[in-house]
Amino acid sequence: MRGGEVLCLNMLVAPVLLLLFSSFHTVSAAQLPNQNQIKDPPIATNGQPFPWDRMRLPKTVSPVHYDLRIHPNLTSLNFSGSVFISLDIHEDTSSIILHAKKMQISNVRLLAPEGIRPLRMLEYPGFHQLALLSDSPLTKGQKYVVQLDFAANLSDSFRGFYKGSYRTSSGEVRVLASTQFEATFARGAFPCFDEPAFKANFTVRIIREPRHIAISNMPKIKTVELSEGLLEDYFDTTVKMSTYLLAYIVCDFLSVSRTTNRGVKISAYAVPEKINQTAFALDAAVKLLDFYEDYFDIPYPLPKQDLAAIPDFQSGAMENWGLTTYREAGLLFDPEKSSASDKLGIVKVIAHELAHQWFGNLVTMEWWNDLWLNEGFAKFMEFISVDVTYPELHVEDLFLGKCFEAMEVDSLSSSHPVSTPVENPVQIQEMFDDVSYDKGACILHMLRDFLTPEVFEIGIIKYLKRYSYKNTVNGHLWESLTDVCGLEDVAVGQKKHRDFCSNRKRSTEESKWFSGEELDVKAIMDTWTLQEGFPLVTVEVRGREVRLSQERYLKSDDPSLTDGFLWQIPLTYITSASSTVQRFLLKSKTDVLHLPEEVDWVKFNVDMTGYYMVHYAIRNGWSSINRLLKHNHTALTGNDRASLIHNVFQLVSIGKVSLDTALELSLYLSKETEIMAVIQGFGELVPLYKLMEKRDMAALENQMKGYILDLFQGLIDRQEWTDSGSVSERMLRSYLLLFACVRNYSPCLTKATQLFNMWKDSDGTMSLPVDITMAVFLVGARSPEGWDFLFEKYRTSIQTSVKSRMKMAMAATPLQDKLKLMMEQSLHGEVMKTQDLPYVVVSVSNNPHGYKLAWDFLRANWEVMIKKFDLGSHSITHMVTGVTSRYSTREMLEEVRSFFGSLTEESGSDMRCIQQAYESIEDNIRWMDANLPLLQAWLDKRSRRSVVHEDL
Repeated sequence: MRGGEVLCLNMLVAPVLLLLFSSFHTVSAAQLPNQNQIKDPPIATNGQPFPWDRMRLPKTVSPVHYDLRIHPNLTSLNFSGSVFISLDIHEDTSSIILHAKKMQISNVRLLAPEGIRPLRMLEYPGFHQLALLSDSPLTKGQKYVVQLDFAANLSDSFRGFYKGSYRTSSGEVRVLASTQFEATFARGAFPCFDEPAFKANFTVRIIREPRHIAISNMPKIKTVELSEGLLEDYFDTTVKMSTYLLAYIVCDFLSVSRTTNRGVKISAYAVPEKINQTAFALDAAVKLLDFYEDYFDIPYPLPKQDLAAIPDFQSGAMENWGLTTYREAGLLFDPEKSSASDKLGIVKVIAHELAHQWFGNLVTMEWWNDLWLNEGFAKFMEFISVDVTYPELHVEDLFLGKCFEAMEVDSLSSSHPVSTPVENPVQIQEMFDDVSYDKGACILHMLRDFLTPEVFEIGIIKYLKRYSYKNTVNGHLWESLTDVCGLEDVAVGQKKHRDFCSNRKRSTEESKWFSGEELDVKAIMDTWTLQEGFPLVTVEVRGREVRLSQERYLKSDDPSLTDGFLWQIPLTYITSASSTVQRFLLKSKTDVLHLPEEVDWVKFNVDMTGYYMVHYAIRNGWSSINRLLKHNHTALTGNDRASLIHNVFQLVSIGKVSLDTALELSLYLSKETEIMAVIQGFGELVPLYKLMEKRDMAALENQMKGYILDLFQGLIDRQEWTDSGSVSERMLRSYLLLFACVRNYSPCLTKATQLFNMWKDSDGTMSLPVDITMAVFLVGARSPEGWDFLFEKYRTSIQTSVKSRMKMAMAATPLQDKLKLMMEQSLHGEVMKTQDLPYVVVSVSNNPHGYKLAWDFLRANWEVMIKKFDLGSHSITHMVTGVTSRYSTREMLEEVRSFFGSLTEESGSDMRCIQQAYESIEDNIRWMDANLPLLQAWLDKRSRRSVVHEDL
């Protein structure tokens, strides 16, 4: 599951707006005080003592099988049902503790070997727990079944068993009901043991009206007619799985199907008017499932895989086993209307969810503290699988950006280890952040490079086979990757495993990087998963000697926060004398390596495969890099150049490098053409003037804007207003033209205005090149008439990707009344879906004409939004950090502290994202205080140089 990954599938167009109207500050998680055991004995709702005082369930009883019958009423918007839970008793006990949240429970009975008897029930809402009490003990080793009837309203949030709706082209509103159980929301749909380690089998029956269909994890095996014209669908029993992976939908969707090479039926579901937009996703799912079966060497264990596009969906997508669910933007593709980045985004999100069918579903983390074992792997496998199955999409161009995003969060003292203790639902929700996903993926990428791709693949196959249908912790993975060719493993391995190990005749150094020691993957990777942050490696080249040191990179003025951190860092480097990648494992605070000869330059962290930054110290460190980029930048790869841009500007933030050094290095960007380096150039330079927008510093702000435009003007002028070229070229074109129009570059404004007027005169029927529509819409949205026309087309369009671009453009308007209208519309959810509210609020805050409106809106509607989106959710954290990320004055810091400081624990005061907001503003203030004079002086000096050059 991912929160904001596909808020918009224009994967490079959306970020440029976020940059141009703010520096997109990614979100992270909060860790609340330990509430595993409460101080006072819990009291049930009836006033009696509750027999369990911990948030986590006891291990005395575990479920084996759920027989679940559900009857949703889509007219009265409630549901009822019954569940029979078969139990294993591990210790004699008189109580069964399980979960249920906000539902009426009745008819609670125990089916025991000696007969049926009622159970007393106590409720403790604080932990969402039920206690079922028996007058006589349940005996270890005996089999029991508990029966519970239940009823509740369909949720009006996006979690549990919730109501959704969509509007047809004729204006009719149709209702559906869908589930979202990750992480702790199955308990709101039926009584259950709602923790990932309590795996069981599920047999589901759903009662519905004939005008609807029902789908669930497994195929339907029969339908029975009931009284009053109702139908009951019976679904096959699932494999053993966690509660959060159960899913069912009652709707009027249509479907199309295909079959994989091994005979798995793949079906795509969508609302009837959009079913013809599912063909691309269906083809992608077939291709990706075939890839994963081969790569993991484990057949997909279910007979079918459904992909459902849900009109109301908070997350990006969800990996329910056999029934993956998506935002419509994550699944629907119109070849005539969708962009190149839409296509890449859809493939990536499907690849993510299908990877989960193995990583997460087949093998599941023991507890949410190791969520990264699910999400980091799925994020990493997006890139591995799409690179092979859709090489023309150049997915590798985007991976480095995920590591930069993770580092943005991980550079704060409020970050958390990849594997970190969590207990309550808010803490669990907050684990779905860039540390679990993106940092998790980046350290796996580093490990794969360290071990070699072949060893890595065999190791994860070993891990998946060993722990199928089980739960794991970090250590299980490291064990599986340590000795992939042990005798026992080869004996039980499949053909791919045996062939690799029998043919492996490489030296120790190839897979271990160093000789004389046994490789200890756990010792290495514990340094990356059990401590927060990441290392800064300082390099000093003195002749042939290279002195290395490491410290924690941290944006803080408290040096004590960097003490005690040590990583085992797989260093890579190339030099001016050799492009062969050299390797060195840095295990201590300092070390020295020796070059075979003196060199003009050395570049560490080749292609940035490692999750660390590099500082080239002493007098000629960054100077040698700058000379290389100025005279022969193609001597380094695009990723190497992007990482240098990123590192040097990030080092300015902590005072390791002067701003003028970073700006001098950025001058080479006038020659840059590769997408990752160009985007990173924007990513480091645009935030510099964004910090000024809220400080009334128009003169310096415009100087900085002028510098950036001058830097990229040549590349912008070479862009055609067409859809020609490779995917990377098309995505870069969208980015550059959008930037040029936002910055009022005359040629761009003229062309975009002309195209918008032609499109408007045709009543929106004219076919525009897809990749340039964002720039055209943005320019058109600047006038009241243009904005209103876009809003009307947004209201009637059924193309999700087109609506996404219109929404971004409308949020960029200077018209404040329209910005207010957008936020209000999204809150009410009639024309603009409430699922998009977080994106709309942050987009308005990124707009220099709207940041005060967004901040006021966030404060005024806080209580409503935390009920709709849930404390700790990606949506809430995205709004908190997104709205505040570019404040840079002490006055705004106090205003932010005043509001969030007034909250109670129940309304989110302890969320980590609030601490992150404070830290980011404090960092912005420090940066401005330290660097504004330097920036002014450098820009003035450059202007004088330009004048002299022109005179000559």
